[in-house]
Amino acid sequence: MNSHQLVQAIPGAPQRAIRVFIAEDHQITLWGLRQLVEASGTRMEVIGTASSHGELMNHDATSSADVILLDLDLGGEDMGASLGSLRERCPGHVLVLTGTDSVATHRAVMLKGARGVIHKSEPAESILRAVEKVSQGEIWLNRMLVGQLMGMLTDGEHRPAPRPADPESERIDSLTQRERDIVAAMVRACGSKQLAVAADLGISEHTLRNHLTTIYSKLCVHGRLELHVYAMAHGLDAPAQGKRAA
Repeated sequence: MNSHQLVQAIPGAPQRAIRVFIAEDHQITLWGLRQLVEASGTRMEVIGTASSHGELMNHDATSSADVILLDLDLGGEDMGASLGSLRERCPGHVLVLTGTDSVATHRAVMLKGARGVIHKSEPAESILRAVEKVSQGEIWLNRMLVGQLMGMLTDGEHRPAPRPADPESERIDSLTQRERDIVAAMVRACGSKQLAVAADLGISEHTLRNHLTTIYSKLCVHGRLELHVYAMAHGLDAPAQGKRAA
């Protein structure tokens, strides 16, 4: 368990069982995952399974799943390309189950909307723990992957020598003190809903969304996950000091 980066928990555990949909094309693995989830007692329940892209996208149960445990190579198809349409259909979170160690692949599925990535070689209890955390809106990533994601987001996977100019500093300097405070608050409350973050900041959720739209534009990031990784990589996880507010 200490090999993973877990974002702080959302207060209040769910009262009902976590509804899990399993998408896996190897029948033995599918059977094993079903047995694993059902053996968790009242914590979780399997509400459906699929072994192909077509079955997954047309299964009625996906619309009520809390977590879709998704084999990235489903029936020979790369499911990373379908994450966008899957997320539109399923209001729950996607936890990618994969056998690849490719950091680029893991990064790609996270930026396309997966809430976590777990390797098929992980212990059974780790898989259950990942499902539980992802169902609560948290992020599940290997610690090494977090560090590599930060590096890739900051420097680019194939970027040559550093440029004389520092566009990142210019982007960060364009933030007002209030925007810096909001970024820090979002990092501290990564697993919380925006409504709770807004309440902590003493503003409405609508005002927070407006601020985030501006912040995303200034920093050239897309969504809370990229903002969190970017902020951690550039030391924006603490409120600004002495910077003039807008």
